[in-house]
Amino acid sequence: MNERVQTYDVKMKKAYDYLEMDFAAIRAGRANPHVLDKIKVDYYGTPTPIQQVGNITVPEPRMIQISPWEKTLIKSIEKAIMASDVGITPSNDGVNIRLIFPELTEERRKDLVKDVKKKGEEGKVAIRNIRREGNEAFKKLAKEDVSEDEIKQLEEELQKMTDKFIKEIDKLVEEKSKEILTV
Repeated sequence: MNERVQTYDVKMKKAYDYLEMDFAAIRAGRANPHVLDKIKVDYYGTPTPIQQVGNITVPEPRMIQISPWEKTLIKSIEKAIMASDVGITPSNDGVNIRLIFPELTEERRKDLVKDVKKKGEEGKVAIRNIRREGNEAFKKLAKEDVSEDEIKQLEEELQKMTDKFIKEIDKLVEEKSKEILTV
């Protein structure tokens, strides 16, 4: 792979990875600790990821249990979860915090699939924007004594890469949609 094209490969990979991470946070009826990835807890005045202030386990398919390392953090963790977009009210027994995931309704599943498809489209737009950025950069190379054939080859390589990532995103969207719709 040409080093000029490699820059855009790295950018496309980052866009794809971001989408993958975003999809991991979408709950599909069963408890997934990744729904807590974006939640920060006020830990002595510092916003700290929830994973760094306690142990997160999945004792049952539809339950996440958080065991804070310090009992004083229970209220802060509950507050952070309530303020987040997880949509689940935490309960605690003074030692652990439990999040019970309700069974998803058919309507909610369809809404989640729409959301997944929308995010997938946004991911594809990001990939295409990177391709456009690359093509514009390659056109500027004509002023730097790079032959038209070389520029055409770079553009073709970038297009193949774009197609590959778009196909990967389609696959990711399909898998996540199937996971959500599986009861």
